[in-house]
Amino acid sequence: MKNINFTPKTLLEAVNFFADYENCRQFLMDARWPDGVVRCPTCGSDHVTYMEKTRRWKCYGKHARPQFTLKVGTVFEDSPIPLEKWLPTLWLIVNYKNGISSYELGRALGVTQKSAWFMLHRLRLAMQTGSIMKFKGEVEVDETFIGGKARNMHKQARIRRITGTGGKDKTPVVGILERGGRVRTTVVKNRKKSTLDAIVRSNVEPGSAIYTDTLPSYNDLANQYQHEMVDHAVEYVRDKVHTNGLENFWSLLKRGLRGTYVSVAPFHLFRYLDEQSFRYNERKEDDFTRFKGVLSQVVNQRLTYDQLIGATA
Repeated sequence: MKNINFTPKTLLEAVNFFADYENCRQFLMDARWPDGVVRCPTCGSDHVTYMEKTRRWKCYGKHARPQFTLKVGTVFEDSPIPLEKWLPTLWLIVNYKNGISSYELGRALGVTQKSAWFMLHRLRLAMQTGSIMKFKGEVEVDETFIGGKARNMHKQARIRRITGTGGKDKTPVVGILERGGRVRTTVVKNRKKSTLDAIVRSNVEPGSAIYTDTLPSYNDLANQYQHEMVDHAVEYVRDKVHTNGLENFWSLLKRGLRGTYVSVAPFHLFRYLDEQSFRYNERKEDDFTRFKGVLSQVVNQRLTYDQLIGATA
């Protein structure tokens, strides 16, 4: 076993380091049990014994599942894929600016594309960074549409999928950016005033300065915020009034969706938004800090394949 105090700084170092199961085990144990006390995920008892040959713990509590592995109670649960492949994959997804496709990952790991796709979605669940804290100060609000470009489609596909102009056949997404801070994104059904107004008020502190475009759905924000609008038909920047921060984020998002993932179903879009939002919000951190941040969030997270494809509620 290598030095467990070693900190990988590059992908090559991470792959070499996590090729040793004991290093994987120590890292995940530290993430699961920061106080160093291993506890049974079923009953919470610390009266457990590690069985090295089977890489399992045995709990002496009286319940139906006395034995458990390190994966139980995490996003890795019930996966036959070893941690030696899971942890380098986590390193890739948190640090590749444009993401990594399931086809590319499958070839790199020696697993099927379907398995790689499932792995990536499980890790996206751990990348969710929900917070009840509202944004304040200077805040940008903007919306965009996600969907294929008509000019890139085959004629028959274009006839089937494009039934109107503008964003009619695309998925609307609203973004809120606290300048100098973080971004939040939400998939919405429409861009009506009732929809966008509710999202802004639930995410931004009253009295904050809000900058938007001239979409009429934002017209009522002035009664609670310092609201200013920029007309993109005339200008893109007027002193501090602009949405360029979010425009930059949309550019990063769409570059990944079109260049890496190519086709994303609306049903799964929110997961890709979580992925890109995490990388944007943690952009100032180094690769290892981003990796360890997500590793600390894999516990008490579960995504089954049936849940992923919508086969269960």
